[in-house]
Amino acid sequence: MHVNPYYEKLPGNYLFAEIARRVKAYSAAHPDADIIKLGIGDVTRPLAPAVVNAMKKAADEMLAPATFHGYGPDYGYEFLIDAIREKDYAPRGVALAADEVFISDGAKTDTSAIQELFAPDARIAVTDPVYPVYVDSNAMAGRLGDFTDGRWNRLTYLPCNAENGFVPEPPKEPVDVIYLCYPNNPTGTTLTAAQLTPFVEYARKYGALIVYDAAYKAFITSQVPHSIYEVPGAREVAIECCSFSKTAGFTGVRCAYSVIPHEVTGIGGNGQRVELNALWKRRMGSKFNGVSYPVQRAAEAVFSPEGQAQCAEAVRYYRENAALIRRELQTAGYEVFGGVDAPYVWMKTPTDSWAFFDRLLDQAHVVGTPGAGFGPSGEGYFRLTAFNTREKTAQALERIRRL
Repeated sequence: MHVNPYYEKLPGNYLFAEIARRVKAYSAAHPDADIIKLGIGDVTRPLAPAVVNAMKKAADEMLAPATFHGYGPDYGYEFLIDAIREKDYAPRGVALAADEVFISDGAKTDTSAIQELFAPDARIAVTDPVYPVYVDSNAMAGRLGDFTDGRWNRLTYLPCNAENGFVPEPPKEPVDVIYLCYPNNPTGTTLTAAQLTPFVEYARKYGALIVYDAAYKAFITSQVPHSIYEVPGAREVAIECCSFSKTAGFTGVRCAYSVIPHEVTGIGGNGQRVELNALWKRRMGSKFNGVSYPVQRAAEAVFSPEGQAQCAEAVRYYRENAALIRRELQTAGYEVFGGVDAPYVWMKTPTDSWAFFDRLLDQAHVVGTPGAGFGPSGEGYFRLTAFNTREKTAQALERIRRL
C-alpha cells in the first residue's frame, strides 16, 4: 500500500502540536515550572447556564422512547438552522434559505473539508500570516506544490503586515480560491466593508471562490462587517464558516455552521456551472452523521435572550483580557496590533519568533505562538490569546514585563 505522497511534503508537525510537544518536553525537564499558556485558542470560562440547561433538558429527552432522537437530519435540525437565520443573519440584512445553512462540529472541520469540492489543480490564495489549517488541507490534497525555503511554490501569498496596515490586496495572478478570516486569526485585525469589496469584485470578475472564516465575529465592536454577505455581491462568490467555540465556549462541546448560498457555483466537468451547495450536500451525506441532538439544542439556546446575554458576558471578559494584554505590552515597549475586535494580540518580537518562544518559555514560563508558524509574513511576530483567566493573564504579563 502506497501512502499519500503529499503528506510527506508537509513541514514538520502541525503548529499547535509542535508547541504542545515543546511545552511537554520543557515541563518534563522543569517539573516545578508554573507555565501559563496564552498560546492555543482554548477557552476557560464555563458554558452559559442557558446553554447547560438546554443540554440537560435535551439529554433527559433521550431517556424516553417518545422523545428519543437517533440520527438527526443530514444538515442540521430545523430549530437550530432557523435560529441562525433569524437571530444571526436577518438582523444584519442577510436573508438565507433554510437549505443554505449547514450544521457541523467545527469551523476547523468545514474550512479544511471544503477543499474537497475543488479541482485537483485549483490555485489557492491565502492571507499571510494565516490559520495553518487552510494551507495544510490543500497541501494534503496536492495543490500547493513543494515546500521550499518556508513557502509553497503553488500557493499565492497575500502579505498582511505592519507595512501595509494589515490590509491585503487581491491576488495579482489568477486564482480559483481565496481564504479570508476576519476578525483575523492570528493578527487580530479586521477589514472594513470597503476593504473587503475588492475581494468580492475580484471573485466576481474572475470566477473565484471566497472561503470566509467568521469564527470570531462575536468580538467585533468596531464598524466592520460581521459577515461577508454584508458586502454587495458576496452571495454569488462566498462561502462563510462560523463557530460556537469562541462565541459560546463550545471548544469541548463542538458545534458550528457554514453558509453556502445557491448562487455560489463552480465549473463542472462538462463546462456547465454547478451549485456548490448541492455538492456540499452530497459530501455531507457521504461523510458526516451530524451533530448530536443535545448539542444542537445547546447551540439553539445561545440565541435565546438569556443565552445571548450570558455568552456576551464571557466574550466581554475575554475582550477585557485582550485590552489588558495590549496595554501591558505597550507599556513594556512592544509594538502590538489586534486585540480590539478579536481575542488575539499580535506583537513584534525582538528576535525571530521561535527564539522568542523559547526565551519566553524558559525565562518567563509563558507560552505563546510563534508568528513563523502562520506563514512567511508571520516571522518577527508573536501571537498571544485572551482566553486564559484574568488572574493568569495578568501574571503572565507581569513576567513578560520583567524580561
